Amino acid sequence: MPSTYKRDKPWDTDDIDKWKVEPFNAEDNVAGSFAEESSFATLFPKYREQYLKEAWPLVTRSLEKYGIACTLDLVEGSMTVKTTRKTFDPAAILKARDLIKLLSRSVPVQQALKILDDEVACDVIKIRNQVRNKERFVKRRQRILGPGGSTLKALELLTGTYILVQGNTVAAMGPYKGLKEVRKVINDCMANIHPIYHIKELMIKRELAKDPSLAEESWDRFLPNFKKRTLSKRRMPFKVTDKTKKVYTPFPPAPEKSKVDLQIESGEYFLSKEAKDRAQKEEIMERQRVKREEKMKEREKAFVAPEELEAAEKAKKEKKEKKEKKKRKRESEAAELEADADASDRKEKKKKKKKSKSKEETSDGEA
Repeated sequence: MPSTYKRDKPWDTDDIDKWKVEPFNAEDNVAGSFAEESSFATLFPKYREQYLKEAWPLVTRSLEKYGIACTLDLVEGSMTVKTTRKTFDPAAILKARDLIKLLSRSVPVQQALKILDDEVACDVIKIRNQVRNKERFVKRRQRILGPGGSTLKALELLTGTYILVQGNTVAAMGPYKGLKEVRKVINDCMANIHPIYHIKELMIKRELAKDPSLAEESWDRFLPNFKKRTLSKRRMPFKVTDKTKKVYTPFPPAPEKSKVDLQIESGEYFLSKEAKDRAQKEEIMERQRVKREEKMKEREKAFVAPEELEAAEKAKKEKKEKKEKKKRKRESEAAELEADADASDRKEKKKKKKKSKSKEETSDGEA
């Protein structure tokens, strides 16, 4: 309910940001030191031992500003943080707990120390239990990284967070809004929805946020609506029942005849035990005879000469003979043509010789 007590407030000016969270200093803690000591511990893997040993002085200096004590136990492989008499911020111990949790998950020290800021939070998303098949899990986890880590980098830029994919978990650091978006993207990725769809949506939202005229409007018309293309996994029944409309009858269908009823109809029921055994043996013998005949026929097929192959071979031979005949004919025709051409050349040469002789005789006579 709005206040009805309206009075001028000279200290309340327009330049004041009412949503700003002021940092918690030692002067704000009026109650003084804490009544009890709070502590948190976490284990770290063996391969992180050397790195943590080198980076621990930096961690100690950073936590001293908030009055938090920290210890590194290399024998047990654990890190512990606890409050002291100098601790003034109640939330500092929770931030220190998140810090050692991130350090144990292979987050670099410089990045992990940012968790001590008030506007930065962390989230560890467990992804292994979301997919049963190991190969499918590895493929979907690789989708978060993308080719050359491009998908992960795009997510970090759009959400303003730091993301680290490590084993069966994904650790994320950043503002609360960004962490919420990251968790949604990763959970959908494990549910077989590619992160690229979310990246496109985030890019469009980023551009729409720049336009102040769209602040009070719905953005659904601008956002892409990706439909799932996978077919329904419902299996069709092997026997499809006839669903056509039938004529209604008030009487139920006749019951199926039992084995005894069928034996009574055939007369087998009234036979003696010996007769039944004899009939059963005869039936078995008949089945064996039929199978034996089928096998004999199959064996005889192997000894029968294939007629189709012989006919094919004959046809091939005939084709070859025809081709050879045509070739011989062409060769004979070519030889005749060459002979005719040679004969014509000889005749022309003789004519030329006769002409040259006649010319010589006439020239001699004139002389």
